[in-house]
Amino acid sequence: MTTTNAATAPSVVSGTTQTSSSSSSSNSLGSTTGATLAGNFQTFLTLLTTQLQNQNPLDPLDTNQFTQQLVQFAGVEQQLKTNDSLSQLVTLQQTTQATQALGFVGKTALVDGTTATMTNSSVTWHLNVPSDSTVDITVANASGQTVFTGKYTAGAGTDVPFTWNGQGNDGTQWPDGKYTISATGKDVANNNVGIAAQVQGTVSSVDLTQSPPLLTIDGASYTLSQVKSIIATASN
Repeated sequence: MTTTNAATAPSVVSGTTQTSSSSSSSNSLGSTTGATLAGNFQTFLTLLTTQLQNQNPLDPLDTNQFTQQLVQFAGVEQQLKTNDSLSQLVTLQQTTQATQALGFVGKTALVDGTTATMTNSSVTWHLNVPSDSTVDITVANASGQTVFTGKYTAGAGTDVPFTWNGQGNDGTQWPDGKYTISATGKDVANNNVGIAAQVQGTVSSVDLTQSPPLLTIDGASYTLSQVKSIIATASN
């Protein structure tokens, strides 16, 4: 797509049973909280002995109930192990994300957004056009003032670049800075078509104190999941 008095662009518009126990018994049980229950015979023996010592002789513990409690003890151990494993997985994932994020520094990334920075009288947006459409584009400056409008015929595409050279409809050359694009469209049946915009910029830094890490692109922060693609740049 091209613009009148503007730069050209390809066709537009991308839970144990509670027992009473002496203080010494409580200390013994407390010290084994984080220990392995099913795999440590001494831990099981302590639990069983304490429970037998404190049960009512006139109302001894039912065998089936006793067995169920043993199963519960083993279940607690399994849950503790599962929690430890999940914690390790989370830590590993965070480390992986941090490593990936660092690899983006200095590269040009494409992210969802409508505001881009014009440099040297040139700014590019990438538009996602679902179907062949007639697209109306409006560009506004940082103050919200409309500085350019245009109507174009655009073919369907997930990454259709639109480049503006900073010239207004009246020929005024607008200065470098932040500009926001708004694009609407109508298909061949005159139905409204939603058009999403994306912007590109260099990843200048990564904030590893956040989870997930945040990439700084053109002065704004984005997560790794918001990065649509990495654009290759020509080597010298």
